[in-house]
Amino acid sequence: MTLSTLPQNPSLPESVRYISIPGKDIYLVGTAHVSAKSVTEVRKTIQTLRPDTVAVELCPPRYEAMMRPEHWQQMDIVKVIKEKKALFLLAQLILSAFYRRLGQQLGVQPGAEMMAGISEAEAIGAELVLADRPIDITLKRVWGYLGWWQKMKMIFHLLSGVLLSEEIDQEMVEEMLNQDQLEGLLTEFTAGFPEVKRRLIDERDIFLAQKLRQAPGRSIVGVVGAGHLEGISREIKIETPLAPILELPPRSPWMNIFKWAIPGLIVAMIIVGFFQGGGQHSLESIYIWLLVNGILAALGAAAACGHPLTILAAFIAAPLTSLNPLVAAGFVSGLVQAWVKKPTVADLEALPTAITSVKGFWHNPVSRILLVVALSNLGSAIGTFVSGSWIAARLF
Repeated sequence: MTLSTLPQNPSLPESVRYISIPGKDIYLVGTAHVSAKSVTEVRKTIQTLRPDTVAVELCPPRYEAMMRPEHWQQMDIVKVIKEKKALFLLAQLILSAFYRRLGQQLGVQPGAEMMAGISEAEAIGAELVLADRPIDITLKRVWGYLGWWQKMKMIFHLLSGVLLSEEIDQEMVEEMLNQDQLEGLLTEFTAGFPEVKRRLIDERDIFLAQKLRQAPGRSIVGVVGAGHLEGISREIKIETPLAPILELPPRSPWMNIFKWAIPGLIVAMIIVGFFQGGGQHSLESIYIWLLVNGILAALGAAAACGHPLTILAAFIAAPLTSLNPLVAAGFVSGLVQAWVKKPTVADLEALPTAITSVKGFWHNPVSRILLVVALSNLGSAIGTFVSGSWIAARLF
């Protein structure tokens, strides 16, 4: 295998990396996802080489979303909550909001370089390959292999870095547009989350590399983020089975034990308190459990600008759902919010634009429902910890 930057073909952009494997000539265009320059380089590379195949860093769901921007209109938010996908969708919206705001600052549609690759492939009659791993599998593997504390840290990192900042720092923009710096930015972000880097970047390097190996034709142009260039160049040297990195993380039996152990421990402490301090002691512990858990969950719903009935539902549900791991407080409050403020088609249509600002994220009925779910659950989780610790302190 040979690897070069194509000194023999000065007509190609400097961002193009050439890889030769048996039977294939692969040209990787390293892009920044919100760069007008990247769009031009993708078009120039494909028009110059006229390859047999163009592979883009998209999976089928992201391709459909990009080609059919009206797909938001078909979303059933109640179904999303019932299937327990609200937090997953919220994470997607947060990341989407970041890229949309960045794109607005630069005057470039996020993913425009992928669209350029798709349109140029169609123009020259080249085969199109969607080379990325499905986004739902990637996010589930990222989330599923994180510990509880790492999950909390990552949620805080995303919320503070995306939602709490209206303007994206210009220095950050320039660094992201500088392809030589992109890998460094990814490394900096994932320094505190080694499992995130492994699932989000390293595994996708493997997936992208193998899809390029399997792509039909002799000449192939791959349109990928600049941060994947080194990984793809390394992983494409050998044939690697994809099945292991397509598996969903197994559910830990310890996690199920932990989920049931917490409510069991709370009930046990209330019972022990009855024998040690009498009925009044247990009654006071029950009041602590009901009020602390309920109030903090209600505050979470209120922070999401939930309807008064939603806030009341969070207050009532949290002490009960915290004792039943099969149902979360956010599940109840989210359904109530969707019932009292059912999103309209116009709300769904406005969602992609609304999430580009903090104000819009909180005011759009769709994203507000997702925030109600997330913040009610967060309040209930904190309430469980605080009230449980309080009951334990009174007992011991």
